[in-house]
Amino acid sequence: MGAEQSRAVLPNGAADVAVARRQRTNAELHTDLEASQQSVADQVVDLAAVNSHLAAAVEELEGFAYSVSHDLRAPLRAIDGFSRILLEDYADKLDPEGQRVLNVVRTSTLKMGQLIDDILAFSRTARLEIKPEPIDMGALVRRTHAELAPGVAGRERAMDIGVLPDTHGDRAMLQRVWMNLLDNAIKFTAGKPDARIEIGASAGDGETIYYVRDTGVGFDMQYADKLFGVFQRLHGAEFSGTGIGLAIVKRIVTRHGGRVWAEGKVGDGATFYFTLPT
Repeated sequence: MGAEQSRAVLPNGAADVAVARRQRTNAELHTDLEASQQSVADQVVDLAAVNSHLAAAVEELEGFAYSVSHDLRAPLRAIDGFSRILLEDYADKLDPEGQRVLNVVRTSTLKMGQLIDDILAFSRTARLEIKPEPIDMGALVRRTHAELAPGVAGRERAMDIGVLPDTHGDRAMLQRVWMNLLDNAIKFTAGKPDARIEIGASAGDGETIYYVRDTGVGFDMQYADKLFGVFQRLHGAEFSGTGIGLAIVKRIVTRHGGRVWAEGKVGDGATFYFTLPT
């Protein structure tokens, strides 16, 4: 009987040990879980703080760019104004080289003025509140093209506007997108015989894909990631521009929940795409 009792006690003792071990393991797991949860919570707080500091820094930088660009206008107007006075009132006292230099000064001030305008526009795209409304994209593109037409009068080119699905967004901002993309296509098809610009759209997964395709000078795809950066230009001085137009396009589209990209080939045109959620 004593042996049987001994054999009965041993399993119970082993069970108690197993239960105690499980309890310790559960307690350790619970402690580890609490520590992990606290670590995640701390990381979330740290990330929120970093995001807050980053947002404040970006806002400060935007404000600085806006202020500096705005303050540059006055001295720039003075330089242009006095250069014009010299050319108009003292032309007989200037030799051809002096007149050429003053014309270079005036041309440079015009370029600087355009750069300031673009910097201000880029800054405003981040600061302005989006005011969404239903938009007839076909009508918006036709109106945008009509506004650009006087500047390219006499140039031979075909402009095909396909069916463009309506969307919902900020009308002024999206018109700026079309303005920059169409102006880009017109600029880079200059001098190309039988130039053609096509505007169209297709359905994507939960989005509409709009595009502007041209038969212009194109670009090297290895530099495609630079196209939408600020002050990034893939072409020389033979084409006007400040390198901010496509950056504005990206910022506006991104703020609308879309994305942008481009495809091209040197000497064989380019296509610029942007999407808007449906």
